Amino acid sequence: MLAVRGVDAYYGQSHILRDLSMHIEEGEVCTLLGRNGAGKTTTLRSIAGARPPDVRDGSVVYKGEDITEHTTEDVSSLGISLVPEERRVFPNLTVEENLHLSDVARNWSNVVGRKVSMDHPGMTTGEVYEVFPRLEERASQKAGTLSGGEQQMLAIARALKQDTDLLMLDEPYEGLAPQIIQAVEDAIRRIADAGTTILLVEQNAVAAMNIADRAYVVDQGSIVFAGGSEELRGDEATRERYLGV
Repeated sequence: MLAVRGVDAYYGQSHILRDLSMHIEEGEVCTLLGRNGAGKTTTLRSIAGARPPDVRDGSVVYKGEDITEHTTEDVSSLGISLVPEERRVFPNLTVEENLHLSDVARNWSNVVGRKVSMDHPGMTTGEVYEVFPRLEERASQKAGTLSGGEQQMLAIARALKQDTDLLMLDEPYEGLAPQIIQAVEDAIRRIADAGTTILLVEQNAVAAMNIADRAYVVDQGSIVFAGGSEELRGDEATRERYLGV
């Protein structure tokens, strides 16, 4: 579904990704692990067409199409959704209003004639509430008053209302209590079971390996491990050296 091939990415003169290559198969949950500053978020931003970083070498190919130079809007219209680490919900809008904005964005894509993926058409608000019942309970509550875990659920839910074939999650477990991590993990499993491909970026390696089919480990902008989650679980040397676990 997705191939990142020999990508070199920069922030100004800072060389962050160095000949980074990885691939994601359709229907799988793949995790990208690494310490702070290893290049995980830069990888997601490079795939999503965000600027910065500046991709100077290599390519990003999605379903056979080179999207390296695409804008974030065009990448999104192809069916790739990114839930950023900062969550970025609209704090002064209610939960329901935040979700409604996804409908507005999708309708605008149709108005301006962007090609919208229909392999996994966006969920309705009712379907989103089935995945995240807690959001339905807080539908009229302003997003800024939600807990961190509830805001994370809302950020994921908003992405699911788009036409999403590939869902990229940047540190979805960061700062969450264990019981909330479990709730978010259960939701990710349900989303994956429904056929959405997931790229999960995490520092919480244990939680990520619980749900992922395959894993990559990035260090100093390069892939240093690629294999099954069970293989990484049994590779103590790699985990200790690059993940600190």
